[in-house]
Order: sequence, then C-alpha cells, then structure tokens
Amino acid sequence: MRIGVKIHRIKSCPSTNDAAKELAMAGGKEGTVIISEEQTRGKGTRGRSWYSARKKGIYLSVILHPSRPNISLLPLMAGLAVNEAIFSTLDIRTKLKWPNDIIWGKEKLGGILCESGFLGNRINFVILGIGLNVDHGKDDFPDEIRHQATSLTLITKRKVSEDLLLQNLWRTLNFWYSLFRDGEGRAIVRVFQQNSVLSLEEETTLITEKGERTGIYKGIDPQGGLILESQGEKRTFFSAEIKTTKDE
Repeated sequence: MRIGVKIHRIKSCPSTNDAAKELAMAGGKEGTVIISEEQTRGKGTRGRSWYSARKKGIYLSVILHPSRPNISLLPLMAGLAVNEAIFSTLDIRTKLKWPNDIIWGKEKLGGILCESGFLGNRINFVILGIGLNVDHGKDDFPDEIRHQATSLTLITKRKVSEDLLLQNLWRTLNFWYSLFRDGEGRAIVRVFQQNSVLSLEEETTLITEKGERTGIYKGIDPQGGLILESQGEKRTFFSAEIKTTKDE
C-alpha cells in the first residue's frame, strides 16, 4: 500500500506514534497514516516531549513494514521527504540535522521519530512519526522552547495550505521510501549530506550516554550513522547512542 492512501484522522490523542503502534499490532497495513489535530503527550527523541498545539501543526505517524534491516536510514529518508514537500509547497529550502530534525537557520521546524516493533529478533513494523510546526506564532510555543522553535507561517509570513503540504508529503515519502526498499541507501545518504546543516570537515560535538565526543565530521555512513574522526581514529555513531549535540 502506498503511503497516504489510507488515513485515520482524529481530533486528539496522547501520541500518534502510540496510536499507530496499536494499529500496527492489530494488523494495520503498510502506508496507513494516523493524523491528529493535537497530541497531549507528543513524543520526541530520547524520551523528550514534542509540543503539539491544537490545529497549529502536522502531527502524523505512518506504519511501515520494511523488508530491509538498515532502518537507521528511515529518519534520513523521512527528513528528505519533508524537506522536498516544504520546497514544493512554499519554495523555501530547509535543512536537516542528523538524525531527525528539520531546521530553518538555527531554529527547529520539525522532527522525525522512528520506533520499531519486533517479533523475536525480526522487525515486525516501524512507526515513522513526523511533527511539523505549521501555523504557530511565537506565543504559541512554551517559554522553554520559544527561542529555538519556528513554524512555516513565521518563516513565510503567510497562511500555509496544510492540504497541499500533505499532498506533496505523500508524494515525496513514497519516492524516498521506494528508494529505501530498492536498496538505494547510498543515494539517501548522499542527498541527506547535501541538505545537512553540518559541513564535511567541520568540528562537532556529540553528547552520548558516555559523555561528550568531539571530532571532525566525516559524513554519514551507508547505514545512516554519523562518522566522527578524533585523533586520527574514525568512529560511527548511531542515533540510539546520542543524547543530543553540543549546540542544542
């Protein structure tokens, strides 16, 4: 099933990822989407929350049944899809911050959250969550994130057609997910790098569960991990290891 053909629209839920997970466990088909007007306990990475003001943003989750094991590429391909959908709708170029943020300047515009379900050692499903700030004004954000958050309306100074944005998003998600299914991970990585806020050879700091790791950014590996070189030694980090980056 193509993404966006079957859509469940709801007014409110704690988390679209949790709702999609329940649906997937009950046999929900690949490509099925849950969209909510708000989330009361929206989920971000590393247990953080995602503020989801009612009817101000796009809060959705997609059920996927990937046949390939390199699911670390899924947040990257989803970020590319969101970037392209925004450009097609509004003619503005947003950036991507590995592994899951949509960025405008130094402000966060959206985020990706992938969660997996397993049967034994086999991946049963992946829930691809997307949160995008659309119609927020600055006063619509809580004080603690107001300085680092933005929305499409704040960027463009005009009303954004959510319907058109979603139509473009279904198209771009299907394109990039088809590349993932066809084993075109290197193409995903290459284009992600072209749209990254990080430049090759730039010094960067990752904050992991074991502390800070500073080094020279060497790009993204074919499995979706970030390559950092320190004292002549290269190491690849995956999103599950990262708490945040130094500038957040």
